[in-house]
This record gives sequence, C-alpha cells and structure tokens, in this order.
Amino acid sequence: MTTAGGGVPRPWALLAELTHLCPLRCPYCSNPLELTRRSRELDTAQWRDVLRQAGELGVVQTHLSGGEPLLRTDLAEIVEAAESAGVHTQLVTSGVGLDEERLAGLAAAGLRSVQLSVQHADAQASDRIAGSRSYEAKERAAALVREAGLPLGLNVVLHRDNLDAVDALVERGLDWGADRIELAGAQYYGWALRNRAALLPGAAQLARAERRVRWWRERLAGRVELVWVASDHFGGVPKPCMGGWGEVSLTVTPDGTVLPCPAAAVLPGLDAPSVLTRPLAWIWEHSPAFGRFRGTDWMREPCRACPRREEDFGGCRCQAYALTGDAARADPACRLSPDHGLVRAAVAGAEAADAEGSRPGYVYRAAPSGKRTRA
Repeated sequence: MTTAGGGVPRPWALLAELTHLCPLRCPYCSNPLELTRRSRELDTAQWRDVLRQAGELGVVQTHLSGGEPLLRTDLAEIVEAAESAGVHTQLVTSGVGLDEERLAGLAAAGLRSVQLSVQHADAQASDRIAGSRSYEAKERAAALVREAGLPLGLNVVLHRDNLDAVDALVERGLDWGADRIELAGAQYYGWALRNRAALLPGAAQLARAERRVRWWRERLAGRVELVWVASDHFGGVPKPCMGGWGEVSLTVTPDGTVLPCPAAAVLPGLDAPSVLTRPLAWIWEHSPAFGRFRGTDWMREPCRACPRREEDFGGCRCQAYALTGDAARADPACRLSPDHGLVRAAVAGAEAADAEGSRPGYVYRAAPSGKRTRA
C-alpha cells in the first residue's frame, strides 16, 4: 500500500456528494437532517479542483452522489474533470432525470459505470418508500444504461418494508440486465436513524431474506455479482468503520466539508475541515479530524484489548455517538460493548411493534430547509 505524508496510507476512494437536492424523499436516507442548500454548493471550478487534488493524492475511484447528482447541470464537466485526473467515476443515481441525451454526454465525458437505487420490485411499493413517483424512471434509466454499454449496478437499501421482496428484487435486477446487485441493510444515520422504529426488521425476517440470498448466490455464481450487507443491529459483530477511519476513503460534502465518513458531520468537536480553506492532501494527512480515530491508539476497553480491533476498528464511531452520545465508546452493535443492550432493545421493540401492529409511519426526507412530512 502506498503512503502519503507521515506514513499515512493514501486513500483510494472518494464519495463526492455533489448536492443534497433530490426528487426522492427516502426515509432511510443517510444524508444529515440539516441538508445543504443549493446556494452553498461548490461550483464547477471548485469541484474540478477537488478532483484534481484527489487524483494527485492517490484516489482511483469516485462515487458521484448526492442527493441526486443529475440535478447538477455541470455533471458532465465534473465527470470530465475526474477522468482528466485519472479517477474512475461511478454515477450513483435514482434514475430520475436521466435520458438518452444526458447519458450520452456523461459517457462522452468519461463516465465508467452507473449504480441505480431501487426501493422495491413493485412499482407502487417503490413509489411509496421513495415518497415520489419514480419507479418508471428507474426502469427507463436501467434500459438506457444497458443500451449505452455501461456497467449497471442496482443498489437496494433493505428494511422491514422490502426484505420479504428479496426474490423479486433479484429477479428485477436480472430483468434489467444488472451486472451487480447490492442488497444492503439500512445503516441508521441521518434520516434512517430518525425512522429506525419504522424501518428496523425483526431477526426472523432478516434470517429469511439471508437464506434467499444464499440460494440466489449459488444460482448466479459467475454470472451476476450479488452483494449482501446485513444491518449490524443483528449478530453482535459491528461493521468496520469505513475500512478504518481515515485509512481508505474520504467524503466531500456539497459545501466542501471533508469527512472521514459520510455521517461524521454529526460528531461534536470534530471541526471538519473544508477544501475551501485547506488542500485535500493536508486534510487527509494532518487534520485533527482525520487523525482523531485513525489507528487504534484512541481506543478504550473493551476495544483496546480486543483481537478484532484491526478488523472492525472498534465499529462505527458515528453509530457509537448516535446511540450513546460518546463517539469513543465501543460501538453498541458489538456484543462486547457495555451498551449492546441499546441495540437488543431496539430490535425487540421492532418485533413487539410488529406483533401489536403499531409500527410508526415514515418521516420522509425533507428538501433542504424544507418541511418534514409523514406517511
């Protein structure tokens, strides 16, 4: 592994959140509750400079995301800037607003692949989860991507309202010609944390879905990549924190704030730096924000003595903060955490609500500075 200054590993991935604007209002969105307004977004020249710096730092892949990146009229110019910097681009999109002309322009600028978000295999259920009529646009977008010859991935955030549709979701991916289907349990940050009581499945429902995924993996081996990422609220093993805090990836938000992970903006005292005031290399190598949880020296017990500390890196710092109010505590998803009961109680509460038929409705993701609505 190559290293940057001071022996810090070079990052290889960049999540470029181009905007927080989005035509969808998904209740599981991991964007922060306080969304960035369009007036505060980096402009074209600033994004060009970010991508130039990212390439020089060693980044080889960027996910162009949001919100909905297609709402940026300069998206092709941003793709071209990444291509010029030697950075592989993947568009992460709802598909809303993608037409043949737009896709041709992005492909000409150097776009390498498209990841399409899908909420459900059933159109009506998909539109209800998304809080917007969008299923038909997704179907059209998938066809356009395949006709353009670009690799197509489907990303499905799994939760209580679509876990039982795993078979149909995989079949939809096959029908649409996906090269990769990612089935990932909701990660409870931002709007997803706000909606956890509505979204969190029960253990039995999750186990049924996992069995079906294993069956599909055997059937599709060598044909389609099928990725399964279970929510770490089950199993007692925390997910690795971004492959290590400040080890492999970084996020640039719409206003230029640079974060070690997409949810880290909520951590108090992080003092996250900005590309508007500091070079990206300095931020990665020397900023206190990126050094705060890098490595293992920051760890307390039980993480400090845990043999898995180099595998899960103490779990997720943002989840530790969200559930305990202390980002340096052991992630409550871990069965060894003194706070693991918080996660067990949440799962038990979800199962009890199902038994009683008392699940709350969604609080839909709002527009920047907009009103929140329920369903």
